[in-house]
Amino acid sequence: MHIANAQNPTRDQQFAAVTRDDGQPIYMLNLLKFRDKAVYADGRATDLTGQEAYALYGRAMTKLVAAAGGKLVFSAKVRGLLIGELDELWDSVGIMMYPSFKAMAAITSSPDYAEIHVHRDAGLAGQVLIETVMG
Repeated sequence: MHIANAQNPTRDQQFAAVTRDDGQPIYMLNLLKFRDKAVYADGRATDLTGQEAYALYGRAMTKLVAAAGGKLVFSAKVRGLLIGELDELWDSVGIMMYPSFKAMAAITSSPDYAEIHVHRDAGLAGQVLIETVMG
């Protein structure tokens, strides 16, 4: 199994997600790897770590998701690996529940999201997002 961190979905991944959307709640498993130091695309000077920059995004995103009827289900620091092998562990994991993929897409295309997204990009070295459903 090949695993690769990325910043954003590919066009094919976006299309596949829209295609499988059945209007039911989704639970997005977030596997996060932070930069040592935040790096903003606009070149702003900062003393923030990647984790601190991402936390700015995370707090604001949690509010946007809650306003749309979703919620942060779980968030924790990664401590170790019990089964399997990875070249490098993620730093943090989280599960965010969205009422539907359509609701998530509306959030991530909103002006409010565009405003906070800079902190996400500044803080993340990469991530893996796994879309899950109940049942």
